[in-house]
Amino acid sequence: MPVVEVLRLGHRLERDKRISTHVALTARALGAKKIIFTVEDESVKKSVEKIVNTWGGDFKFEVVKNWKKYIKDFKERGIVIHLTMYGANVNEYMPKIRDEFKDKDILVIIGAEKVPKEVYELADYNISIGNQPHSEVAALAIFLDRLFEGRTLYNDYKNAKIKIIPSKDKKIVIRENNEN
Repeated sequence: MPVVEVLRLGHRLERDKRISTHVALTARALGAKKIIFTVEDESVKKSVEKIVNTWGGDFKFEVVKNWKKYIKDFKERGIVIHLTMYGANVNEYMPKIRDEFKDKDILVIIGAEKVPKEVYELADYNISIGNQPHSEVAALAIFLDRLFEGRTLYNDYKNAKIKIIPSKDKKIVIRENNEN
């Protein structure tokens, strides 16, 4: 089955710790298998690894120094989608992207700051999630939810030490030791 990876371009060490962590957690929770950063940040990596250790799954955190090479290499096995306010309408292109996803992996690119022109040129699709300013976390969440048609919202992750069971009237938490 094809997989989704997320490439986070840029990361300002002191300013972006929280938002970059949220990008990674959103990617994991909504079906991506890997987050790739272009800047090393041990605190974000540890936060993500702690979530994976507690909540389960096999989500990976990776740092690459040469993002252009990573994108070019990825294109040999999949499609590259850049989420940008200046791209094509997600509603119009999602059916085509979903159809291609049946056979190919997807690399979703989101920026932390101004994205270099080369990203627009390397991407197979430059996709907008609306035409108003918003966060990359929101854009990623909407894109992944649309790609997976809501199926990843309640994933059951292997090796989870904590699981939340949806309930309309109470809080149900299952812990590894079976205490509620």
